[in-house]
Amino acid sequence: MKSITKFVGLDVSKDTISVAVADAGRTPARSMGSIPNTPEAVRKLIRRLGKPEELLVCYEAGPTGYGLYRFVGQLQVTCIVVAPSLTPVRPGDQIKTDRRDALRLAQLLRAGELTPVWVPDEEHEALRDLVRARQTAKVDLKRARQALGSFLLRHGVHLPKGTKRWSKMFMRWLDMLSFPHRATQIVFQEYLHAIHELEARVERLEAEIRAIGEDSRYAPIIQALQALKGVGIITALTLVAEVGEFSRFRNPAQLMAYAGLVPREHSSGVQTRRGGITKTGNAHIRFVLGEAAWAYRHKPAVRAELRKRQQGLDPQVLSIALKAQQRLHRKYWRLLSRGKPATVAVSAVARELLGFVWAIACHVEAKTDRMAA
Repeated sequence: MKSITKFVGLDVSKDTISVAVADAGRTPARSMGSIPNTPEAVRKLIRRLGKPEELLVCYEAGPTGYGLYRFVGQLQVTCIVVAPSLTPVRPGDQIKTDRRDALRLAQLLRAGELTPVWVPDEEHEALRDLVRARQTAKVDLKRARQALGSFLLRHGVHLPKGTKRWSKMFMRWLDMLSFPHRATQIVFQEYLHAIHELEARVERLEAEIRAIGEDSRYAPIIQALQALKGVGIITALTLVAEVGEFSRFRNPAQLMAYAGLVPREHSSGVQTRRGGITKTGNAHIRFVLGEAAWAYRHKPAVRAELRKRQQGLDPQVLSIALKAQQRLHRKYWRLLSRGKPATVAVSAVARELLGFVWAIACHVEAKTDRMAA
């Protein structure tokens, strides 16, 4: 950092990049105008700014992804991607423009006030895209089912007794439904067709996730995480895709904060106030852990499916998984006995479950590094 003499802030949009530079010292940052968001324009900008080893570049994470980060790195310039939610904002500043944002980024970068995000490599980013595509398909499927349910309710069609919604029997019952008016029948068939298409999309994506989970370089961690109760291959691969390198967190508390599972706190003097979880971290991690945490309301046991997932795993991994079952089951029922709602208890269990996930993943990463060395 001692050799850095220029701190460059970039406000990146789809078509243009607003540029600002802050020199080492205390002089105000200056705007360098705007350039097209193209590799040629970025290369010319870097060449104009000076020697690559003297530059430090930053921009906020956003919809444009990490392509700019990788391209600037190819030019031998250090670049960081910063978290927009953690960028300091002046309360009284009521004017926001690309030029002002770039100037602010350059000044904060020089002051060391920006929080960088972890940037995945291209293979890891592709894995993350696959997991998120599956989650998007699940959300679309839920909405399509709700639309059909509302349609049936509006027309007075009720579910037969003893039939579970969206089961095979329910779907066969839907296939036999008919309506007297042609327009109504067409609408019903379109709703049903959309559900079938989305179910097929989810199945295709999940099949790819299972295949990649078995063959990718992350397979040892994915398999080890499945030793935990409630953590199947979809959950395990989602955690690996969203977290990346677990060992980059020095302790599980940092990972819990990254997932937004730590409680809010407002303390002053001798007064301490804590509220619900912050929800300021990775929403995908929170969702899959919240689903997995419900499994710990049942008594600790290693049943057929879990026993199959645990076959051939490291004894230390199995020990951590057993400890998780016992501890988290007690925690869930202890919180319920204190009058806490089940949802609050599950959030607390999810937070501690992430600690066990961190312990297993770090153990496997360390073991893999030793074998590779």
